[in-house]
Amino acid sequence: MTRPADLRRFARAERWVHWLIAMLVLTCMVTAAILYNGSLAVLVGNRRIVEIVHVYSGFALPVPLVLGLASRAYRADLSRLNRFTHADRLWFRSKTRRLAGTGVGKFNAGQKLNAALSAGSILALLGTGTLMFFPDWTRLAWRTGATLMHDWFALAFGILVLGHLMYALRDREAMRGMLTGDVSQSWAAAEHELWATQQEPTDESS
Repeated sequence: MTRPADLRRFARAERWVHWLIAMLVLTCMVTAAILYNGSLAVLVGNRRIVEIVHVYSGFALPVPLVLGLASRAYRADLSRLNRFTHADRLWFRSKTRRLAGTGVGKFNAGQKLNAALSAGSILALLGTGTLMFFPDWTRLAWRTGATLMHDWFALAFGILVLGHLMYALRDREAMRGMLTGDVSQSWAAAEHELWATQQEPTDESS
């Protein structure tokens, strides 16, 4: 529920895209752990079903991202995430700026970097996973390379996701923004100063 001093941070479509992607990524991570860990595989059983869930969850990852393009708010945020500014470079270099949120727009430089790395990882995993799933499409050397890349990208992406979760769970107001769409003005002013000054309280834009 929107409180009088709240600002609208995320529209409904943005939140749906985020949580659908989160569920698909976590499904891929859990099923991958089962497939790669012999003890877990024996405990769970039904390896073929686990493999199918893993594969189709991976293939489904781009779907929410594409459907989200129907939302103007979602497209606007993609544009923000894809643009690194001078303030972002200062944010990376200065711990004081990171703590104060000085000159930070809707997303800070760390969030933009996380989004870029996540998108790149999803594309790499989708591409290598496709080569592994359709072995007749390419030669053996390519499939071997794809398997190796898939494994390493999966490990790196898993670490990135766990880091993202740690930061999210430590910031209750940021989590509330992704759950309800709203954040307090005081939090916004402290963490995303530039964005906060451009918003209207209880803004219902979508």
